[in-house]
Amino acid sequence: MSGGFSEAERERIRERLVAEGRELFARYGLKKTTIGELTEPVGIANGTFYQFFDSKTDLYVEILEREGEEMLPRLIAPLEEEDDPETAIVEFLTALMDEIETNPLVRRLLVEPDEMEMLRDYHTEEELARDREESLGYMLPYVEAWYEAGEVTGPSPRLVASAIRSVSFLTLHQEDIGEDLYGETRDLVIRSVAAGLTAD
Repeated sequence: MSGGFSEAERERIRERLVAEGRELFARYGLKKTTIGELTEPVGIANGTFYQFFDSKTDLYVEILEREGEEMLPRLIAPLEEEDDPETAIVEFLTALMDEIETNPLVRRLLVEPDEMEMLRDYHTEEELARDREESLGYMLPYVEAWYEAGEVTGPSPRLVASAIRSVSFLTLHQEDIGEDLYGETRDLVIRSVAAGLTAD
C-alpha cells in the first residue's frame, strides 16, 4: 500500500480525479480550476492530490491524452473505410471539425489562449514538435497510399497531409467568419480542399 490506500482504492481515486478533472477543465479551464474543486467531490484532502498527480497540469495532460485515444478511432474511420480519397478527406475533416466544435474540453484547449500557453510552458520544444509530428502521422500512411496510387496530388504526401490537417483550424475562426456563414463556409472549404487534392 502507498499513502494508506490499497491499490484498488488508489485506482478508484485516480479515476475519480480524472472524471472530475475532465468536467471541471471543460467548464472552467486549467487555470481557474482549483485543487480543492478537484479533491472535494472525490473525498480526499488537497495535499493527497499530489500522491496521484504532480500538478493540475499533469492531470490535465493525462485527460487530454485519454480524450485523444478515445477520439482517434472515430476520426480515422473514414480514412480506413472509404475507398474514394475525396470522400475520405471530406468525412475525416467533417468528423474532426465536429469534434472541435462540440467537445468542450478540446474546444477550450484550442480557443482559449491561456490553456494552450500553459501547455506550451509544460512541454519542451522537442516534445511539442514530436506531438505535431504524431498528429500528422495519424493521417500520413493513408495519404502515402493514395499518393503512390496516383489518387492524390501535391509536392509530397507529408505536405498533402499537412494541408488536410490545417483545414481544421478554420473552426477557431467562427466569430471572424460570422455564425450565419460559418457552417456553409466550413463545408465548402472542406469539399474544395478534398476535390483540389484528389486526382481527376
